[in-house]
Amino acid sequence: MISIASFLFKLTFAFCALSVLAYLLSLLIKKVVLAKVATWILVFAFFLLTGNLLPAVFNPAGLMSIASRDFFTFCAWSVAAAYLVFQFKTKTRILGAFVSPIILLLLIIAAGTAADKSLVPADLRSWLTFAHLIPTIGGEALFVIASCAGAMFLIQNSSLKHKKLSALGRLLPSLHDLDRINHHGLLWGFLLLTLGIFAGAAFAVSAWDKGWPTDPKIIWTFAVWVTYGFLLHQRLAIGWRGARMALLSCAVFIIFLFSYLAVKICFATVHNFI
Repeated sequence: MISIASFLFKLTFAFCALSVLAYLLSLLIKKVVLAKVATWILVFAFFLLTGNLLPAVFNPAGLMSIASRDFFTFCAWSVAAAYLVFQFKTKTRILGAFVSPIILLLLIIAAGTAADKSLVPADLRSWLTFAHLIPTIGGEALFVIASCAGAMFLIQNSSLKHKKLSALGRLLPSLHDLDRINHHGLLWGFLLLTLGIFAGAAFAVSAWDKGWPTDPKIIWTFAVWVTYGFLLHQRLAIGWRGARMALLSCAVFIIFLFSYLAVKICFATVHNFI
């Protein structure tokens, strides 16, 4: 007999997949009303995601024993939460066609992981570990939204520049709203990542020997932090915005995504569990 937790996860997966189909269909038939429907489907899927995470939050063993499936579900929840906040503030519904497939991909990864096996090794379980993981995931979720907004900005900007404002172009959000999302995604994403790095460093100093700064995953995280810090500085202090910032945020995100996979596959690291 299927468990309640398994049924709830499958139901969440089904509604996320349905939202992806509705968003993509809205692009195909060029109807914003379908994107609105897709948004409300995603809202329902978000509440289902929340329901999936509640058992982990109220687990008698505590968050220290969070399962691998719950971890990736939380990643999907974070991306969905960040997108829905921006969507309801800017009405950029069609941006969900870029974001919802990422949420679904994270759930596919979650489905392939153990639902009853603790993610974090016993020797790494500390409140500082979760003070590191939670804001770091939140920051990376905001970087996902910033890059998606950047990609859509480039598409819309190209249509306007070449005077090819088709029915699809009219469906896309305004450049101002997309640039605003890119800005806030970079700003708040960098702040959350900074908090996560400080918590992780505090744990490493107290728990590990002096060799931890040379860990490949830590070097990668520091490179991400420096690069996004540079982009944020250029935006706030120099005034970089628009197509330049949209292109850079997309390029940086893609580069760091592939470098993350390279580090995970090719190097031994204390962060092998993620």
